[in-house]
Amino acid sequence: MLRVGIVANEVSGDQLGASLIAAIRARHPDAVFEGMTGPEMEAAGCRSLARIEPVMGLVEVLRHLRGLLRIRKGLERHFMDHPPDLFVGVDAPDFNLRLERRLKASGIPTAHFVSPTVWAWRERRVKAIREAVDLMLCIFPFEAEFLARHRVPAVFVGHPLADEIGLEDEGAAARERLDIGPGGPLIALLPGSRMSELRSLGTAFIETARWCAERRPDLRFIVPLVNPQLRAEFTRRLEASAPELALRMVDGRSRDVIRSAELVLTASGTATLEALLLGRPMVVAYRLHWLTHWLVKRFNLVKIPHFAMANLLTPEPLAPEFLQEQCRPEVLGGALLALLDDAPRRELIRATYRQTHRTMRQDAADNAAGRLLDLCARRGWRG
Repeated sequence: MLRVGIVANEVSGDQLGASLIAAIRARHPDAVFEGMTGPEMEAAGCRSLARIEPVMGLVEVLRHLRGLLRIRKGLERHFMDHPPDLFVGVDAPDFNLRLERRLKASGIPTAHFVSPTVWAWRERRVKAIREAVDLMLCIFPFEAEFLARHRVPAVFVGHPLADEIGLEDEGAAARERLDIGPGGPLIALLPGSRMSELRSLGTAFIETARWCAERRPDLRFIVPLVNPQLRAEFTRRLEASAPELALRMVDGRSRDVIRSAELVLTASGTATLEALLLGRPMVVAYRLHWLTHWLVKRFNLVKIPHFAMANLLTPEPLAPEFLQEQCRPEVLGGALLALLDDAPRRELIRATYRQTHRTMRQDAADNAAGRLLDLCARRGWRG
């Protein structure tokens, strides 16, 4: 019987952990799981030693730090006293890597699902990763290549989001679901799913849409907003900047909004990956706090050539990127209209995104489960 310790520390990790548990159980129905869980991992059959308490922001982390450290110490004692055949940390590197390092030093095989972004910044963390894990399960292909160069055993298993989103284009169906009738080209605005992002880019996106509409009156705009607070803030900015703009707000349903559009103007983040997987050409904007931006530039903290994940995944950057003071209506709007007027370019982007999607669609959970069972076999477990 396979015994697996598994620890997630946030909602997305709970989802990944549950999918991994299900994939291992499909091969070994009698496998036993225990660790730090959320509701999805528990529903998948994992015994809870501690519950996930999502904590966001520096102040909140500091307020909960003593409790988090106590939980981690308790998990360490438990797994030392009752060694599993395998321990898996799911994301949450600040919480999991130290725990993994202690367990690995005691002889327990350890793995980590979702690589920390050492390829982008804080590269010195690679040494800590090498000491902590016997295997890193990567969701982006370039991560495995980077870690291999730094002597970290790593493998690309695919991206769960690429498995979740189908390869077929559902644009027409999405427009029907959203009750979008015929008309001029539709541009999706995604200024972010956090209030800080909306406050940083919301007005710039609205003014960009107005700039475009002044030059192309047939354009229509649509924006998904994840909660009532963001909708109220966006509405306030819209009324202040462009109350006459032909713009529709949608509660949530961001994927259908992206599918329904010809083009996407998006804040940098997970939305750029979603737009790629949904096959939509995009323009990407990003604004950091001025002090953060100064520190990043002054100390050369970021080691990647592009900040949009979509541009890191394709052979060449296909999404125009604009940072800080470049996020002006005439700059963002000019890039949008240039794409709108270049049908061959848009088709090239769509074709490249489809191929990238296929590359990332690897049945990540099942692939990861197979790699973990191989690790167990190499370390002497005989199921």
